[in-house]
Amino acid sequence: MEYVIAVIGATGNVGREMLNILHERDFPAKKVIAIGSSRSVGTEVFYGDMVLKCQSLENTDFKEVDFVLMSAGSEISKLWARKIAEQGVIVIDNASYFRMHQDVPLIVPEVNAHVLEEYMKKDNRLNIVANPNCSTAQLVVALKPLHDEAKINRIVVATYQSVSGAGKVATDELFEQTRSVYMNNTKKSKFFTKQIAFNVIPHIDSFIEGGDTKEEWKIEVETKKILDKNIKVTSTAVRVPVFVGHAEAVNISFDHPISAKKASDILRSAPGCMLVDKVEDNQYITPIECVGEYATYISRVREDKTVEHGLNLWIVSDNLRKGASLNTVQIAETIVNRRLLIPKNMSEM
Repeated sequence: MEYVIAVIGATGNVGREMLNILHERDFPAKKVIAIGSSRSVGTEVFYGDMVLKCQSLENTDFKEVDFVLMSAGSEISKLWARKIAEQGVIVIDNASYFRMHQDVPLIVPEVNAHVLEEYMKKDNRLNIVANPNCSTAQLVVALKPLHDEAKINRIVVATYQSVSGAGKVATDELFEQTRSVYMNNTKKSKFFTKQIAFNVIPHIDSFIEGGDTKEEWKIEVETKKILDKNIKVTSTAVRVPVFVGHAEAVNISFDHPISAKKASDILRSAPGCMLVDKVEDNQYITPIECVGEYATYISRVREDKTVEHGLNLWIVSDNLRKGASLNTVQIAETIVNRRLLIPKNMSEM
């Protein structure tokens, strides 16, 4: 079976990665359509060796499309996702707009594919599936196998998030500021609230009531929705001068003992996880080493003696891949591999 698939936001960092990953993983695509904003019409993007010219969202006919992978921001999702889904298209949305919607599943296939399967079998589904925040995705991939072994009670996480998570404007600002510092001509920040070059900023997204940022709130509520509503989660989200790759320092409290060795053994064979953790050989992962990779990497697994049944982990992943594009494609793959959607071209035969 082959499917018609459209990528909305095809000229952005995440959209381009979606096209790359669809081709790399040999997704059964009969046709791939690149869609951008009105100002991006005609812009060329690549699907393998094939050059696709972007068309506008407004002028796209979705009647033959099976999947839409959407990465164009919450406002576009709000305006368009339902309209497209009502045409019998499965919309997999990378924005935050639908994530906490009661009738929309929030999916990381290694963690809760069963929820996706149940949803796809519903007659009254909305045809919209949400992709989580990039920091949440890598976090729950690492925590799910441990939660299955020893129930997690509480998570404390500090994120170290690269600028690509904020888009091309943020990436350009880090580049320009870094160059300006070396030229002794530091430029003022336009996108970030403070200088990002040679600095760290404990502020991602807007502040909300209570002093948290919206990014920190997302990590809390999304982790609960995907993993377990009873887990207590607190986080501090920090932007760092790294182009690609999010890192997280995670402290976990369990309801009964789990040793660092046991946790390492579990993570070594867990889906989507790659354990790199030999302290004596300085074998631990850093963001630069995960760029372009599919796995969620875990290092520095150790017991925390200051709390009952505690562990510490260091988790790193390519945020443009597992944090966004890869997870979106994996959701579509799960639907295809479990035969949960018949292509429109076949259903009409």
